[in-house]
Amino acid sequence: MIYTVTLNPAIDHVVRLAGPLRPGAVNRAAGEEYLFGGKGVNVSAVLAALGWESVALGFVAGATGDWLERELAAAGLATDFVHLREGMTRINLKLRADCETELNCPGPAIPPAGMEALYAKLDGLRAGDVLVLAGSIPPSLPQDTYRRILDRLAGRGVLAAVDADGPRLAGALGGRPFVVKPNHHELAALAGRPLAGDADIAAAARQLQTAGAANVLVSMAGDGALLLDAQGRARRIGCPAGTVVNSVGAGDSMLAGFLAGWLETGDYGYALRLGTACGSATAFSLGLAKREEIDAALRAL
Repeated sequence: MIYTVTLNPAIDHVVRLAGPLRPGAVNRAAGEEYLFGGKGVNVSAVLAALGWESVALGFVAGATGDWLERELAAAGLATDFVHLREGMTRINLKLRADCETELNCPGPAIPPAGMEALYAKLDGLRAGDVLVLAGSIPPSLPQDTYRRILDRLAGRGVLAAVDADGPRLAGALGGRPFVVKPNHHELAALAGRPLAGDADIAAAARQLQTAGAANVLVSMAGDGALLLDAQGRARRIGCPAGTVVNSVGAGDSMLAGFLAGWLETGDYGYALRLGTACGSATAFSLGLAKREEIDAALRAL
C-alpha cells in the first residue's frame, strides 16, 4: 500500500483575475476554485487518477478539516487523518493574475499526543509499503520530523519519498529515502550556489545522493526534469508543449507519476516520463490532472 503524509493539509482558494493585480485597490475576480489537500494529498489524488490506491495521513482540525475530509471522500480518496481538538485546517490563497502570488497560512498546532497518534498509524507499515512525506512541517513540530519518521521505520523495508524544501529535505537524507524531489531552485539553495546547466544540476543532485537519497528527481518547471537514478545515471527530459494555467500541484503530480511508473515497471526511464507527463498535465489544467490529460501529455513526450 502507498501512504502519503501531509502534516499541514490545506484548502487552497485559487482566485483568478482578468488583469494585473492592483495593490491597495479593489480587485474583481474573474473566477475561483477550491482545491482540497496539500502536497501529500495531491500525490494521493494523482495516484488515484493513474489507478493506484493510497491512504492519506496527516492532521485535520475544526470545520475546515471536516470540509476537507468530506471533499476528499467525495473524490474517492481514502484518508486516515488524526483529528485535532483545537484549531482549524488552514485555507491558503493562491492568486493568479499577471503573476502568481501565494499566501500560505500556518495551520493548527500539533500537540505531542497528536504526533504520537500519527506514529501509531505509521507503525503499521510493512515491507513493500511506500511512504510519501510531502510539504511543510508545522512550526509546532520539530523541523527534523521527517528524519524522525524515517528513523522510526528504518530496516522495515518501507520505500520512502520526500518532497520538502531546505533543511527539512537535507535533514531527511540521512534516513536514506528511496527518492527525493527538490525543484531546481530548492536544489540550488541546498547546494549554496546558482546552478547553470544540466551538468551543474546533476552534480548538485549527486551531493544529495551521496548524503543518502537513492534517487534524486529535480523538477525544472517548463524545462522538464532531471533524474539522477539509483545506478548513478543522470536522465534528462523536456516538457510537452502546452499552456501553463496553474502550477499548484505540478511537482506533487510529478512525484506521483514517478512512483507509479517505477512501481509498475521498475524502469527509471519510464518513471521519469510518466512523472513529467503528470506534472505537465497538472500545469496545463485548472486542477490536478485527470487520466486522459496525463495520457495525452505522455504521448507528446
